[in-house]
Amino acid sequence: MRILIVEDSAAFRKALRAILESRFPMAAVREAWGSKQALELMKSFGPQIVFMDIQLGGESGLELARCIKQGFPATPVVILTSHDLPEYREAALCAGASCFLSKGEIRPKEIEELVISLFLSDELGRKA
Repeated sequence: MRILIVEDSAAFRKALRAILESRFPMAAVREAWGSKQALELMKSFGPQIVFMDIQLGGESGLELARCIKQGFPATPVVILTSHDLPEYREAALCAGASCFLSKGEIRPKEIEELVISLFLSDELGRKA
């Protein structure tokens, strides 16, 4: 399993990576802090799941989500935000996000269940 975290906060990036690696020790997890690096990793690393902040240090995570979904339509994108507002949820889904999570409410067990469901749906989709 290959997972990409796109987040401009190094502390949050490291915390999410620690959760993912503890729950999925065989997973390859890579990090990006901006759009350019994320798009490069999409091509070279080929993640099966992307966790992305809605706002990336002045860049729009939603625009990046659109770009990713155009080039890699089967890759699930999970949008992360500190501001759980209905208009953000709607914008994330319109940008092609598979899921929307509030950073303040993320629990390791929820992350584990989400990754399993996204990974399994991706694997089943590839076999169909």
